[in-house]
Amino acid sequence: MSADRVEIIGASRIQHGPSNRRIYLMRLSDSDLPELPGRLIDLARERGYGKVFAKVPADVAEAFLEAGYAPEARVPGYFRGRTAADFLVFYTNKARAAGDRKTVAEVLKVSRKRANGGPAAVPPARGLTLRELEKNDAGEAAALYRSVFESYPFPIHDPSFLRRMMDRRVRYYGVWDDDRLVALASAEMDPEANAVEMTDFATRPVRRRGGLARRLLARMEKDLAREGYRTGYTIARARSYGMNITFARAGWRFGGTLWNNTQICGRLESMNVWHRPLRRPRRRNKR
Repeated sequence: MSADRVEIIGASRIQHGPSNRRIYLMRLSDSDLPELPGRLIDLARERGYGKVFAKVPADVAEAFLEAGYAPEARVPGYFRGRTAADFLVFYTNKARAAGDRKTVAEVLKVSRKRANGGPAAVPPARGLTLRELEKNDAGEAAALYRSVFESYPFPIHDPSFLRRMMDRRVRYYGVWDDDRLVALASAEMDPEANAVEMTDFATRPVRRRGGLARRLLARMEKDLAREGYRTGYTIARARSYGMNITFARAGWRFGGTLWNNTQICGRLESMNVWHRPLRRPRRRNKR
């Protein structure tokens, strides 16, 4: 199945298509309010999608709530460290709102238990090399993604897509064992908001449980904080013990669950939102 496409509706950016069977409002333009919430619902019904999923500033969320949307998650301080991003949803197919709540609750319970005592130390490298990818690494990165994910919301299996993303404020970081790429992740930057999404984590099965995702996350946090990004967030598979434990042990906070939200490895999966401040805003001197 081909990947969903990204389009502009009004002046706002959305992703939609038959893969995820939903509309994702990725970037809202205030000029499209108050009509946009209803337009997205109409489009979802017209295309037979089961869900509309919108990431919007909390101070304009009321327009969506009045149209029947409901909150599922929040990232405090997403917009320049001041205004939260609300993740609001409208289900055109009410059955899609159901999810494996028992398993998700158990994953969160274990993740929080493992995080007791504060953020975990980053494991030492021990012969591995961690660095930012260059465009000539795209083929190897796409091959790793193909080996880990049967399907994915974006065409990360395609080297040309990865190279395009590198030109569009996405950085990829990898861990090498000699000349073999064994783990990978990305940082998708939103410079207007001073926020960054840590995503696209993949580790070869034989190298799992080695803390490679934690090393990648720590490096991305350090680099992006140094460049002035204030808030980090992720949308992680809710049934994945490994990824939820990784973020919990790194000191990230749980922000909510997006039910049956994203098509990964051939099925719709619920996703957990995690977040943390990457750097504290400067305090003004008192006079």
